[in-house]
Amino acid sequence: MPTSKSAHGSARRPAHRSDSHGHMNSTRFSELFMEELKDIYWAEKNLLKAIPKMQKATTSDELTHAMDEHLEETKHHVMRLEEIFEIMGKKPQTKKCEAMEGLMMEAQVFLDDTEADSMVRDAGIIISMQKIEHYEIATYGCLRTLANVMGHADVAELLEQTLEEEKHTDSLLTEIAESTVNEEAAAE
Repeated sequence: MPTSKSAHGSARRPAHRSDSHGHMNSTRFSELFMEELKDIYWAEKNLLKAIPKMQKATTSDELTHAMDEHLEETKHHVMRLEEIFEIMGKKPQTKKCEAMEGLMMEAQVFLDDTEADSMVRDAGIIISMQKIEHYEIATYGCLRTLANVMGHADVAELLEQTLEEEKHTDSLLTEIAESTVNEEAAAE
């Protein structure tokens, strides 16, 4: 941990506090966790609007079903995040996620620029969804690690559940792309 020097030249450490389990947490570390939590909360809430738009544009029944399943999971992700805010003693709050907004805008531009009822569009939707999934996987993995460091095993467990669902969706999208969509799109 970085130290700073006082006016007398002696090193002083940032303020820490211990939780009931004896884990040391700096206030800034906790703030980092909360800021990232607000960020992914915004992302998940906005995905509840974006997924149906992409889903309506799909041609493949298999992809439509996978997106429907993930939409239901996303509703649970939002509820888990709200539970985490409660555990942390905070009111659920969002902070605009610039990265997710960019990924969703990119997906919308792709939809606008491709013709309907096309497997090429489905291939692009899968790419867009996997970019989103990879962002979520990275975020949930980091948040889980931070929660563990802070000694919040209950929070880490909730984050792990969501992380595993995101990984499953990513794998399912890969399977759909490789089993049918990419071949059919290449043949168009």
